[in-house]
Amino acid sequence: MGTKIVYDEDTMQKMSLFESITKSKLKDFFDDPIQARLVFIVQAGQLWKALGKGSVNVKKLENAFKRKIKIVEFSDDLVTFIKNMAHPLKVFNVTQEDKIVTIQHEDMQTKGLLIGKNARNLRNMETNIRRYFDVEEIKVV
Repeated sequence: MGTKIVYDEDTMQKMSLFESITKSKLKDFFDDPIQARLVFIVQAGQLWKALGKGSVNVKKLENAFKRKIKIVEFSDDLVTFIKNMAHPLKVFNVTQEDKIVTIQHEDMQTKGLLIGKNARNLRNMETNIRRYFDVEEIKVV
């Protein structure tokens, strides 16, 4: 399992504001400096509630934090969670063998966006996934 997560006061305030605006259950929150956005991980089944009708909650939260945000639905299933983290990119297939995860994409543009310049996006996704799952490496083919 991932490392123990400790929240500071500022993080707790952001999490509290998120829950009060969306009325959804939050599992985790972290600041993603690589993607320059705040990432909120909601409990399974809470995504649509968190987004709100027409993504109204996303707009409210972005205005409140003055930052871009991403809301991801948690899943105990590694494959499903990786697909959720990659969204809105279309991931064709995700397979896991031992601690190595392979992502198959639909087109070269998706592959480029998943990997990023100097594999920055891919290494960032690995770091974020490791908060919850024991993953050694993520590959895109």
